[in-house]
Amino acid sequence: MLITNKHQQLNWTKNHGLIPAIVQHARSGEVLMLGHMSKESMIKTEQTKHVTFFSRSKNRLWTKGETSGNTLKLINWHSDCDHDTLLIFVVPHGPTCHNKTSSCFHPGIADLSFLYQLEKIISSKKNIPFHPNNSSYTSRLYASGIKRIAQKVGEEGLETALAALSDRNNTKELINEASDLIYHLLVLLQSKSSNFDAIIQELKTRHHDSKQIKNDI
Repeated sequence: MLITNKHQQLNWTKNHGLIPAIVQHARSGEVLMLGHMSKESMIKTEQTKHVTFFSRSKNRLWTKGETSGNTLKLINWHSDCDHDTLLIFVVPHGPTCHNKTSSCFHPGIADLSFLYQLEKIISSKKNIPFHPNNSSYTSRLYASGIKRIAQKVGEEGLETALAALSDRNNTKELINEASDLIYHLLVLLQSKSSNFDAIIQELKTRHHDSKQIKNDI
């Protein structure tokens, strides 16, 4: 949750009233862009929940997406140890970069960010009409129904376990089966209108609770 007037803790005098702001996707972890914020832009960001920078080229406040519509919804933000740099967590609406890519640093995408991108692709297949001759495997899975999808997760889970117990000591086989398992699990989650982020949040909650009782994972 945002802390009211937290911006007052920041060192606004060090860089002539502007603070560099690294913008990061709150779910995928992808670094989206770098901007600069003034005290006024920070206040507006907190009030509107849409990230607003101070544009040095325009010499005014600039809300990301005010022309393109590709806004950045504020989730939370933190300052560094010297209170002169910001890390802003957002959920973007549309591509962040003017080149129509998700990040201004494209194609520099972290491995975990790829999992989020894969989940988006899987989700996009959910409502595409199924055609036997040209539909993707994911579309066929959705068309087969929840029971078949759940069955596939069970099958892939068993095959992953068997690969781990195999006397052949074939790590590649284990990785292949685990990849199949995760893919089918993502399809199952999407079919139930959920996603991998919900699992991450649950694991974080459990980890926090386990620390509270001094029984860390």
